[in-house]
Amino acid sequence: MTLFPYIFALLLILSISVFLVWMKQSGHTNMKVPPGSCGWPVVGESFRYVSLGTQHFISEKRKKYSTDVFKTSIFGQKMAVFCGAQGNKFVFTKLITSWWPVTVKKILFSPEFSHTPLDETSAAMHRFVHEILKPEALKNYVPVMDAMAREHVESDWDGNEVVKVHPLSKKYTFELAYRLFVKEIDVEQVTRIFKHFALVTSGMFSVPINLPGTAYSRGVKGGKLIREELVKIIKKWRQEMMEKNETSPSYTDSLSRMLLVTDENGKFMSEKEMSNYIIALLIGSYESTSTAVSFVLKYLAELPHIYDEVYKELMEIAKSKREGELLTWEDIQKMRYSWNVVCESLRLMPPVQGGFREVVSDVSFSGFTIPKGYKASWTAYTTHKDPEYFPDPEKFDPSRYEGNGPAIYTYVPFGGGARMCCGKEYARLEVLVFIYNIVTRFRLEIINPQDKIVFHSFPIPMEGLPLRIIRHNI
Repeated sequence: MTLFPYIFALLLILSISVFLVWMKQSGHTNMKVPPGSCGWPVVGESFRYVSLGTQHFISEKRKKYSTDVFKTSIFGQKMAVFCGAQGNKFVFTKLITSWWPVTVKKILFSPEFSHTPLDETSAAMHRFVHEILKPEALKNYVPVMDAMAREHVESDWDGNEVVKVHPLSKKYTFELAYRLFVKEIDVEQVTRIFKHFALVTSGMFSVPINLPGTAYSRGVKGGKLIREELVKIIKKWRQEMMEKNETSPSYTDSLSRMLLVTDENGKFMSEKEMSNYIIALLIGSYESTSTAVSFVLKYLAELPHIYDEVYKELMEIAKSKREGELLTWEDIQKMRYSWNVVCESLRLMPPVQGGFREVVSDVSFSGFTIPKGYKASWTAYTTHKDPEYFPDPEKFDPSRYEGNGPAIYTYVPFGGGARMCCGKEYARLEVLVFIYNIVTRFRLEIINPQDKIVFHSFPIPMEGLPLRIIRHNI
């Protein structure tokens, strides 16, 4: 008796089972899902996304499929990419929850926390960050920022004819964040952790293949080493607080204030949990801000008429200060034109190019249905350079932010909705303080206008953005 009928029946059952699973995972084939391609199995279009960068990848897909929404698969997930002001509004306001790529979670969080539901993580992170980014704390950070900016200029800018702005701005913003949020001043330790951070940021939005030598693997290793260093620091400061019986530290003592944060049950966070949030906080307060600083200085060097207006405004503040007197919160509020210049730089070159969410129930947009479980992505470029929202979009024009400014959901360098970047005000202070310390001391000249910009996790000038600096004779 031949076994062929039985083998055939078994193969048929297996084929039908695989087909049904594929039907379920593909998001219900009777739905009109957005047009697009999911690329190769498992890796999807991750390689193309990483190689092209967010802006060029999305531009290519919009031309091919739809200017409103298209589907793709990156980071091992099926994803709907929303475009334009209506797309931004939809992602920021509808039934969509937080989501991070697995690469981000595995790199930033220790293994026992990387599987915690993201809503729980986000809620805990909000409690943690709120304590150190509340208005009272931010006001007290301004003099510290100014003092550190002065030290940075004296050590790394003074005496040079040419400086590479991007690596210097990264060094400054990292050291400042470390001073404010970790408060250790051990130079060797800061240098060691800074090197690990380069591995972390390069791996966060890489292809999720954890093999030796890959960006993802290096990122996981870097994150682990940083957390180990942070746990040692946290244990040390917790012990000192207990010995001093300190219950009300100053606003500039951020780490001590973080040590007092409790969960909804009144329980203090463990050292490991705190290390997860501090590494995320350091990433958010250093990489994106250093990129913002770099490109503001680039535009000021390229556009002398813009520089002159910024210089005029900032020198009025400088002349009102006594010798050695540090900047205050009130001084920052006077930097209105300078902030408009920063805003225009953020429009043209947003450090954070977009973000991700997760669809929690079937939703409809622009005639298409996005199934529950799909990931959702928004991007700044689809509105920031759209002439409908910003006439002559390639022109650098700070006046766009006068009066009521851009229409809602068109200008999104900090995201939008309930999950807008909670570090927006911190970034504003840090960038303006740094720009103040550079512009009031130096005139800037661009050396290579063709310095190529590559797009990875953040836009990066390939040559480090070298500028010629000329000290003012005041």
